[in-house]
Parts: sequence; structure tokens; C-alpha cells
Amino acid sequence: MKKKPFTLIKTAMRLTNNLFVFVFLFTGLMLFDGTLYAQNSKRLDSIIKVTTLKMYISPDEVIATGKKVVNEAGNDIDMKIRAYKLIADGYSSKRDYQKSLEYVNKAMQILPQSNNELLKINILNKAAVQYHQLKAYDKAIQYLDQVEKMCLAYPTRDSVRNTLGVNYIVRGFIYKEKLNCDIAINFFDRGINEMLKSKKPSANISGLSIAIYNKGNCYLTMSKNALAISSFQESIAYAKKINANSLQAFAQKGLAQVYTLEGKYNEAIAILQEAHKISSDVNDLVLNQEIYKGLSENYLAINQWDNYKKYRLEYLKAQGKLMESERKSISDSLKDIEKEEGEKFESYTSNFFSGFVIAALSLISVIILFILSIRKSKQSIENLQKVVKNLQNEKPSNDAE
Repeated sequence: MKKKPFTLIKTAMRLTNNLFVFVFLFTGLMLFDGTLYAQNSKRLDSIIKVTTLKMYISPDEVIATGKKVVNEAGNDIDMKIRAYKLIADGYSSKRDYQKSLEYVNKAMQILPQSNNELLKINILNKAAVQYHQLKAYDKAIQYLDQVEKMCLAYPTRDSVRNTLGVNYIVRGFIYKEKLNCDIAINFFDRGINEMLKSKKPSANISGLSIAIYNKGNCYLTMSKNALAISSFQESIAYAKKINANSLQAFAQKGLAQVYTLEGKYNEAIAILQEAHKISSDVNDLVLNQEIYKGLSENYLAINQWDNYKKYRLEYLKAQGKLMESERKSISDSLKDIEKEEGEKFESYTSNFFSGFVIAALSLISVIILFILSIRKSKQSIENLQKVVKNLQNEKPSNDAE
């Protein structure tokens, strides 16, 4: 009996030790799991950054990598959103706007689950770009306005400079198509300046190349050939820094247009052939169409009929594919907008109907209460009249005499 207290103490110590071991192991597992999560996140972040540089070289590889990152992201919402944007950018690079919009929408669906304000700004800006590409300009402006407000309200301006730059450049695209080049150039310059002021201007070299290329197109439209040549050459220089073959080819196509206007047909053909060579793996329908058109026109100018017919046929084929792709993309975009507006209308009519029913029931209740009140008042008056009448007909008592 005397050993019993010692046995209890030993048991308690054993339990305490076991509990300590359990807590130690559990904490270790949690820390290990957290470490693995952080390592996986860092690895996927690195993959996205490296793959983004291949956007204008091998968009198919970009798309495949993006899908892989989505699968490996697990419960990391921010990483999934970034991966969806990577895929959408890849399809945009291929001019497959239908698929691009599909992945933008996937990112938008889970965006409310993120607490990353910068990521939200980037995705909404991407939506604006997408709607511009689909020529849904009102929708694009709606998103551009929203993003601009968010950028200007963001506490650290440098963190949003590149995004704000893209925002202004996209506005330049829209104004170039809807208004005039003078206004467009102003917005291109604003976008370029924002990007150059960034601490990391190299993060958006592709954006700079695109903006400057479009400035060149504006100068070409305005017959300012010298400024156009300067812009196209600057755009080519930026594209070469990141080996962006399709961007380089676009700028070379623009430069060839100036040479054609100046009667330098052989120079134009040489630069267009180079553009066609370096962009052959990109399979950009718009770019291919423009290159084939330029080649056919320049071969016609120097009376090379066989080459003219060859590239004229290629141009017509590319034009047909592009028209079909754009028709399908715009149709899908209109369906998405129609669905969104339909849901808004349904919500509005549902709320309106609910409000109408509540108002009607309230009115009916008031009327019923009013009627009941009148009836009650009428009954009270009748009862009072009966009392008065009974009092009047009541004979005086003998006591009263």
C-alpha cells in the first residue's frame, strides 16, 4: 500500500512525458508542413517568373506550364490566380481570345478569396486588356477606371507603376481606335513614363516595346515617317532584350511599312522575311496576316509575280483564320456579357418583386387594420348609442321622486 503513491507519480510523469513528446512532434510536423508550403510557393513563384519571359517566344509552353502550376498550387489561392493569368496571357499571345477569356474568368471567380490587393489590381487590369482585345470597349473602360482608382489609392505608388502604365497604354489603344492618334500618343507616353519611373522597369520591357510600337503606328498614320522609324527601332531594341520574337517581328513589320511608303521595296522585303523567320513558332494570326500582306505588296511592286501570288494566297488564308477566330471570340464574349447582365436583371427583378410583394402585403395589412379599426369604432359607437338610448328610456326610480 505504501508503494501506491509512487506508482501514481510514475504514471503521471509517464503521461506528462508522452504529452510533451506528442506536443513536440505535432509542433515539428506543423513547422515542417509550413516549411514545405513556403518552399513549394517559392518554387512555383520562380517557375511563373521564368515562364513569363517565354510569353512571346513559346506561348504553348507558357500555357502548359501554367496548367501545371494550377495543379500543384493546392490550396494556395494566390498562386492559382497567378497561374490562371499566366495561361490567359499565353492564349492572348496566340490571339486565342476565347480561351484567354475563359482563364481570366477562372481567376476572377476565386479572386474574392484573396487578400492580396496587388494581385486583385493585376487581374482586373488583365480583364480590361482582354475586353479591349475583344473590342468590348465600354466594358474595358469600366475595368480600366476601377483599376486606376485602386492604383492611385494604393499606399506604395512604386508597387503599382507598371500596372498603371499598362492601364494607360490600353487606354491609348482604345483612343487610337475610337478617337485619334494625338490623344492615343498622350496616353502611350503616360504609360511609358510610369513604367520607366518604376524601380524595376525591366519587369515590363514587353509592355514598353508594345507601347512604343503602337506610337510608331500612330506616327505612320500621321505621315510622320521619321518619328515612326525611330519608334519602331526603339521597340525592336526593347524586344531583343527579352528575346520577344513576336514583338520584334511586329516592330519590324511596322518598319517595313515605312520602307514601302518610301519606295524601298527590297529593304522592306528583307526585314519582313526576317520577321517571318523569327516568329514562325509563335503562330500569331494577326502578325502572319500582316507579314504576308506586306510581302505580297512589295513583291508586286518589283514585279515578282510568283512570289506575289504565293504570299497573297497565304495572306488570304491567314485573314480567313483570323476572322473566324475573332468572330468566335467576340460571340463568346457577348454571351458572357449577356449572361452577366441577365443575372443582374434577374437579381434586380427578383429584388423588385420581393419589394413589391412586401409593399403590397404591408398595404393590405394597413387596409385590414383600418377596416377593423373602423368596424371596431362603429361597433363602439353603436354600443354607446344603445347605452344612451337605454338610459333615456329608463324610468326614474321612486327614490328620485
